[in-house]
Amino acid sequence: MKRKIYQVVFSATLVLVMVMFLSAIFFANPNSSMAASGKKKSQTVARISAVGHTEAQIKQLQGALNLTEDQKELWNDLTTVMRENAQEMDDLAKERAENTEPMNAVEHMKFHSDITQTHLDQLEKLIPPFEAFYDSLSDQQKNITDILFRTGKYGKSKRK
Repeated sequence: MKRKIYQVVFSATLVLVMVMFLSAIFFANPNSSMAASGKKKSQTVARISAVGHTEAQIKQLQGALNLTEDQKELWNDLTTVMRENAQEMDDLAKERAENTEPMNAVEHMKFHSDITQTHLDQLEKLIPPFEAFYDSLSDQQKNITDILFRTGKYGKSKRK
């Protein structure tokens, strides 16, 4: 049973790391897609903030789980860390966006290294409250959580 839980937590963590890393690349380099062509990117492209994305995830998970009173304190601990992490990522993205000077290749690599390290630090903070919360869930709630982490959806029809 412990092995299965660790496999789920490891899989969920791996997915989260990949999503966060790809998000970091997306937020960190706003002009890369048009860099080779020399064209400027349209300023009308709207980006969702990490805070907005996190709030949507929190809302989706909370709506799907039907938390008990006993689970709410653990849930609040988890969402506090999630919100803090999201705000930190938004702050990094804002800091980068405000830096109008172009970065050379080495500076880009260092910036991405900083983003990746921030993600790793955030995961270290997130795993303990997530694990405590996950351990408090019923088997049905764990199944729902596992589905959400694997697919990003719960209760929606699968692809045909």
